[in-house]
Amino acid sequence: MKHPNPQKDSSAWIIQTWAAFILSISMTTIGIVNLPVNNWIKGFMGMGLSFTVGSSFTVAKTMRDLHETRKLTARIDEAKVERLLSQHDI
Repeated sequence: MKHPNPQKDSSAWIIQTWAAFILSISMTTIGIVNLPVNNWIKGFMGMGLSFTVGSSFTVAKTMRDLHETRKLTARIDEAKVERLLSQHDI
């Protein structure tokens, strides 16, 4: 049975993704703080930003888990087929 090589992200890619995430949250937060509106509107927009970031992480984790489950199921099915073929050759 073939063992798929797990794809590893480079350190540069990981740093870039974290930097982009931190920069985007920081800039959006600065924009909300500097809006010429009442504090309750700023608070509402801050809550919206927080929930959007949280739900984005949740969706990303859910999609990753679903992908890994499908990959595992495919490997199990492949192992079953290989076992059946090896028994058939006897």
